[in-house]
Amino acid sequence: MKALIINCSPVKTGATAEIVNIISDELSDKYTIKSICIDDYKFSFCRGCRSCHNTAKCVMNDDINTIINEFEQADIIICVSPSYWADIPGQFKAFIDRCTPWCNTHRPHAALSSGKKGYAVALRTGSGMYECEKIIRSIEHFYGHMEIECCGSLGLFSVENKNDVRPRTAEIIDFCGKI
Repeated sequence: MKALIINCSPVKTGATAEIVNIISDELSDKYTIKSICIDDYKFSFCRGCRSCHNTAKCVMNDDINTIINEFEQADIIICVSPSYWADIPGQFKAFIDRCTPWCNTHRPHAALSSGKKGYAVALRTGSGMYECEKIIRSIEHFYGHMEIECCGSLGLFSVENKNDVRPRTAEIIDFCGKI
């Protein structure tokens, strides 16, 4: 089985990336792992033209199709997202917007193969879970429209940088045990 782990942050070496690395290492005995960073891909913002509502295809041709292919190849999808102003980063939101051709919000729509399981991990610098819960809801909402089964989540607060992740390793490993 294959697991796709997505760093939803534009920062390739920060706390989010550190969490992705821990999850990748922990799951590597059970799954073939592919880790990607949203910032490694180039794509435009959704134009809101709604052409995909009639054709199930986007009028733009960019790296969205490459990312969707990674989703298609995976059995397990884990989105790891930091909080940017109490929600997911803009780059990840732009990606979600561009997934409209694959969303079940209209007919016809393209679709991923069935049976995919999704997990959400949220982190924030502040001292409470509210923002993490909001991020998790955003990811789970996205999964729902992509018909990816939501199977679990983890929120980590008081994580400002990579050094704050190591003391939370046991929580992350415990979460991985449920995947």
